[in-house]
Amino acid sequence: MSREYFGKDLEAMSFAPNYHQWILHEFAPYIGEDIVEVGAGTGNFSELLLNTQHRRKLVALEPSANMFAELEKRLAGIPNAEAKSAFFGDCGYRDSLDTVFYINVLEHIENDAQELLYVRDSLKSGGYICLFVPALTYLYSNLDKKIGHFRRYHKQSLADLMTASGFKLIDIKYFDMAGILPWYVAFVLFKYEA
Repeated sequence: MSREYFGKDLEAMSFAPNYHQWILHEFAPYIGEDIVEVGAGTGNFSELLLNTQHRRKLVALEPSANMFAELEKRLAGIPNAEAKSAFFGDCGYRDSLDTVFYINVLEHIENDAQELLYVRDSLKSGGYICLFVPALTYLYSNLDKKIGHFRRYHKQSLADLMTASGFKLIDIKYFDMAGILPWYVAFVLFKYEA
């Protein structure tokens, strides 16, 4: 993951609050008190996490210099919320976190297996990692490459990666099946680069 990020805020439709609300709803049963959001961008999802009932502390990590300033400003003055310009593996968490979030971030990390080992070691017993990643390797396009994606995932490959990293899989599913054909045509066949 680079210190500069040239996509639009996690390229994840930051303008669409329902998108982030849906993700939050899917992960709601796994949100604990001590939370880290990795690759928080400018804090769109962080803001939703701050409003969850059981949160005691939120640390939002954003190593990209051009996004961190906005994140830091957005979280300034909010009790028990902290923005850090850091990569997760550099933070030294050990058996101390309830939940770690990667929302459209893991695909930006070249060594995703090592990253997951950092997370595994950071979680308390019974802690959770919540992942939301781009799917289907055959949809990998020039746009993916341009915005810093090393890969896309199939359910089985992600499940295998998680279990190899020592996690017990609770749920895994695809989202937005209707978007597959338009993405394939625009970005794979015609190589459109937004």
